[in-house]
Amino acid sequence: MKYKRVCLIVLDSVGIGELPDAEHFGDKDSHTLGHIAELRPNFLLGNLKEMGLGNIAHIPGINPVQKTTACYGKMAEVSVGKDTMTGHWELMGLKITTPFNVYPNGFPEALIQRFEERTERKVIGNKPASGMNILDELGEEQIKTGAWIVYTSADSVFQIAAHEETIPLQELYDACEVARELTLHSEFKVGRVIARPYTGKPGGFIRNANRHDYAVSPPEPTLMNKMKDAGFDVIAVGKINDIFSGEGVTEAISTKSNLDGIMKTITLLQQEFKGLLFTNLVDFDSLYGHRRDAEGYAKALEQFDALLPDIMENISSEDLLIITADHGNDPTHPGTDHTREYVPILLYSPGLTHPSSIGVRETFSDLAATLAENFGIASTGNGTSFYDCLL
Repeated sequence: MKYKRVCLIVLDSVGIGELPDAEHFGDKDSHTLGHIAELRPNFLLGNLKEMGLGNIAHIPGINPVQKTTACYGKMAEVSVGKDTMTGHWELMGLKITTPFNVYPNGFPEALIQRFEERTERKVIGNKPASGMNILDELGEEQIKTGAWIVYTSADSVFQIAAHEETIPLQELYDACEVARELTLHSEFKVGRVIARPYTGKPGGFIRNANRHDYAVSPPEPTLMNKMKDAGFDVIAVGKINDIFSGEGVTEAISTKSNLDGIMKTITLLQQEFKGLLFTNLVDFDSLYGHRRDAEGYAKALEQFDALLPDIMENISSEDLLIITADHGNDPTHPGTDHTREYVPILLYSPGLTHPSSIGVRETFSDLAATLAENFGIASTGNGTSFYDCLL
């Protein structure tokens, strides 16, 4: 075992160019990083650049460097989807061949009726929408009537919004448990149920950090299960625990923002553990990608880049830092959905003797296979290890 600790950070939705099958997903010409950079002169990603970000693909203003500080490459998604769970599950060694149901016209009346009967509140909305738009449209009505705001997106999600002064937070969580039970049935199968509490007044509603995701469990054991069973620590930061329904997790730590997630990751790196520290930074996706806010997305990337040295300072020669993503969400692309893209991968350790390219990987699961080889445990059977590149 070369690396006793691995810190894996997922920059949620930071894609690096369309996959060959992107057109089948309606995502031809998508390029999250590239298109943000086109709109952002003097893009301040100097630390990521030195790691090799510009060596992976053409990104305006992020030029390749001759001698990188990290190994670099990009990975393709082979699972049939571009959602959060499918991407994370593939990173941990699964190949998902059956997509989750999506509801571009809203949920079936039979499902909504059962949900209303079980929760004893009516539903308003029931259509695809962005989180803030639906609050602007229906938030005032929700406060007056006490109904649930139910909405979805291009993802397989059943989202329930409720003003915390109208419906207590625990009642919202209880309603999500009901929705989770109902949407486990094959006729309605949904990937995630999400509690979306909010506060404020009409014209100034605010979604807060009391969000909670209720995901289905992965269909098979992931690398995280195998690591936990072998006695390693698997520390989940951010929404990782929700994405995996706690499967393979030894410790779960919630976060309120990208900055909070970064700071908690640094704190954990300053403590003793042996195994995997797995962090998701969701703001890129939820606050900027889905809202098509390229400027906000760029600033969030610059914030991460500025704090990257603080993370790297806590990476010893026995540690490996991995930075990657789970899908794309090009803020210049039509609509508000994720985009089918390659994801970058950067691997840093002071112990790397000759950082270089690991090429274009055929599946996200190459990462899981590499971690399995490093920790000396059985792989999931998917992916090809690039462990030799890290010696």
